[in-house]
Amino acid sequence: MSDRPIADEPGDRPRAPEPVREEARALFGLAWPLAVSLTGNAALGFVITALVGRVDPTELAGVAIGNGIFFTATISAAGVVFGIDPLLAQALGAREGARARAILRSGLKLSLALALAAIAVVLVSPCALPLAGVDAATTDAARRFLWARAPGVLPLVVVITLRSYLQARLVTRPIVLSMVAANLVNALLAVPLVLGDRGLAMAGLPALGLSGHGALGAGLATSGATFAQLAVMALGFRALEPADGEGDTTVPLGSLLRLGLPLGLTLLAEIGAFTVAGVMAGRMGPLAASGHQVALSLASMSFTASMAIGDATSVRVGMAVGRGDTPGARRAGFVGLGLATAWMSLTAAVFAFGGEAVARLVSDRPEVIASAAPLLLVAAAFQLFDGAQVVGAGALRGLGDTRPAQWANLVGYYAVGLPLAWFLGFRAGHGTAGLWWGLCVGLAIVAVALVLRFERRTRTAVGRVR
Repeated sequence: MSDRPIADEPGDRPRAPEPVREEARALFGLAWPLAVSLTGNAALGFVITALVGRVDPTELAGVAIGNGIFFTATISAAGVVFGIDPLLAQALGAREGARARAILRSGLKLSLALALAAIAVVLVSPCALPLAGVDAATTDAARRFLWARAPGVLPLVVVITLRSYLQARLVTRPIVLSMVAANLVNALLAVPLVLGDRGLAMAGLPALGLSGHGALGAGLATSGATFAQLAVMALGFRALEPADGEGDTTVPLGSLLRLGLPLGLTLLAEIGAFTVAGVMAGRMGPLAASGHQVALSLASMSFTASMAIGDATSVRVGMAVGRGDTPGARRAGFVGLGLATAWMSLTAAVFAFGGEAVARLVSDRPEVIASAAPLLLVAAAFQLFDGAQVVGAGALRGLGDTRPAQWANLVGYYAVGLPLAWFLGFRAGHGTAGLWWGLCVGLAIVAVALVLRFERRTRTAVGRVR
């Protein structure tokens, strides 16, 4: 799109494009490569689910539960590091490049410590599954997956930290290339490790005498992919020129934790709610858990674009605050909300009218498809709320206002959503569809609370966080 001034008719005095249109263009320009990257990240799990879904429902159920535990631990750790996001965006908006680099260094130190704690959680968590009522075979599959996936915690947390810096610098090429590399490695490793010679035959390759390892192979493949992602992103980061400007390079750990701990708890609450729902589905049996995983994988793919818009919104809002431009921050937040709403309306229509067809992309087993299709109808209902909550959280993160999202998630999911999910799923007899309707109500509460909070906060001038 051209940057030339727009004229109504020949001979008219040119007028500048409207601020909303300019904001939409800038935000979309940052969001689309982030969406490609996040879609690639979701594709890692999608490919693994599609392959394991062709092995056995019990193996798929183990991967479903294990993947939920892995991301609950890992993203909660990374969420604390997200405390650097508003600090980075606001420093760069104020042209304080030296301060931004100091913030990154502090974030990397924090990420290493948190990754070690997350690894410990991943390794011991399978011990709790029998206590939650998960059967022995599914627990064994989850254990094998998690122990193979544990080495990938450290590179994933570091990747997320570097990604925060690169997107704040508006540099997205290394982010996209690293995800391309991760998906290539994941595909090359997953087919033989998960399916063995059967997978090689599906790819038109000769047999090598390999036996598939199901959930274990899935964990090994995705761990290898994460190390490849880190290697490519680190190379891109090293080639980056330092940002201009100085600024205060004193970044107390307390500042990162004050902003990051609520973010970590927010992600723990959100991802943990879906993990608990996955365990509930596991109690209903391997088939219910498999259907839950298929539907969740598809919903996660659609969600990545909204997540990218939320990240871009956080950067745009933070940079506006750094410039002292509260109206610009408010405009960025609501433009991001509009873009996410448009996208999620489209995906809602796909799930509502083509749920069974898209479920076939993940599994070829009729019983698993039949289990997943009703859940995609529910997913269609909560698409709009999902987009609104992630952009609302991103906009508040850009302001440095991180605690409201924590409380909104705790109330929405744990005071309302999960209790309702349990009631509808077990007591009212609606099965996994009941679980998802309960989560949908909780998600709606979160979305409304975050959007209203952003609207109120930007009515008056917003200062920088330190």
